[in-house]
Amino acid sequence: MYLGLDIGTSGVKAMLVDDAFATVAVAQAPLTVSRPQPGWSEQDPQDWITACEAAISQIAAEHGAALAGLKAIGLSGHMHGATLLDAADKPLRPCIMWNDGRSGQQCLELEKRADFRGIGGNIVMAGFTAPKLLWVAENEPEIFEKTAKVLLPKDYVRLWLTGEHFAEMSDAAGTLWLDVAARKWSDALLSATGLTRDHMPALGEGSDVSGMLRPELAEKWGVPRVPVAGGGGDNAATACGMGVTSPGTGFLSLGTSGVLFAVTDKFAPNTDEGVHAFCHAIPKTWHQMGVILSATDSLTWLSEMSGRSPADLAGLLPPKIEAPSGVGFLPYLSGERTPHNNPSASGAFLGLRRVTRLPDLVQATMEGVAMAFADCVRALRLAGTEIDAAYAVGGGARSDQWLEIMAAVTGLTLLKPEDGDFGAAFGAAKLAVACATGDVSENVFAKPRVDREIAPDRELAKKYAESYQLYRESYPALAAWQGGS
Repeated sequence: MYLGLDIGTSGVKAMLVDDAFATVAVAQAPLTVSRPQPGWSEQDPQDWITACEAAISQIAAEHGAALAGLKAIGLSGHMHGATLLDAADKPLRPCIMWNDGRSGQQCLELEKRADFRGIGGNIVMAGFTAPKLLWVAENEPEIFEKTAKVLLPKDYVRLWLTGEHFAEMSDAAGTLWLDVAARKWSDALLSATGLTRDHMPALGEGSDVSGMLRPELAEKWGVPRVPVAGGGGDNAATACGMGVTSPGTGFLSLGTSGVLFAVTDKFAPNTDEGVHAFCHAIPKTWHQMGVILSATDSLTWLSEMSGRSPADLAGLLPPKIEAPSGVGFLPYLSGERTPHNNPSASGAFLGLRRVTRLPDLVQATMEGVAMAFADCVRALRLAGTEIDAAYAVGGGARSDQWLEIMAAVTGLTLLKPEDGDFGAAFGAAKLAVACATGDVSENVFAKPRVDREIAPDRELAKKYAESYQLYRESYPALAAWQGGS
């Protein structure tokens, strides 16, 4: 048995799988986010421990015999969170989360201080960990002075599990303190934030042993003292769960936000287009991500505006899409990452006419999101990554029409997996297997069976080519509405 723990923004998920990767048990415990000021987003690190204890205790109570066969534990979690500990490993303040925007001014300052783009592979954005620490130094100097260690959320859970300070490469790359090409902490990037390597945990790979489960927890849950794997950041762990671990493979996540994830065999940044370049959770492997901020959330917004559920809206479309809607949509309802890196970007409908009806707006919304993904494909290719096919996951992937539009607009062949849970908890469990066995091959990271393959419709793709060009021209043309793009 292998246990995967995923520390998500809204809850902790524990998944127990057997050595054939069949799910034996799943348990979840909720988490809440505190927003003490506009743009702030925080969580109490102790809440992660409480939620983990609740989820694991539920599995122990209901599946104790299975859990007794535990061989290893794997970890995943939301990235970029700044968890500041004192010399006694006690949190000094709530964790500043990935979606906290308070450090915008500090981002501008850090860009001047060091080569974060060249060494860290990414634009300094408020979501990353480094500008959060500069904000603390400038606004809470007494907290900064007491800070002995900075941990990422899942690594604070690891500290509770093992007593070890340890971070793995995929999550560490999201701090902006890692030399991503060399897979080691960068003294120059740390110094720009007023930190040294002493403030950082030890580094290893996602499949490495990061420590052993503490005896008191092993006794409490009725398990052996098993190793805890390095694990992975949430997107890297999701990729591990789907077997997306070798160059040329990728996945497209059509969730609230959208991610196009592509594996590379080298460090390949493209900061000019807002591409994220990180280490993968697998040794000697890296990945790129194009990120859009309003994927299915765009349809949710239209749902709220129209008073119809997203499923009802999707049901307004014909079974097969034959032509573009004739309406343009820029899906920048919450700003945008790739390729614009503009948190103030705004959305728009274009080409509305008196005859325009709700089904036209639904199709236009799906088309606009697909074109945002086409921007991600373009940005990744400019960084040297060729991607022709991707596994399609997330709530939006349940819509066949949306996937047909997506394939035609992006040029990607989309692979829809058979039903199953390929999320971060499953990926964390697979990393636990790799840790226990030393095997990082496709024996462990096998790809899911494909239920349906959606290839681009050539005729529809031709029709969308002109629409995509208009889409690309619309963003700069509407600059006055874009909040400082």
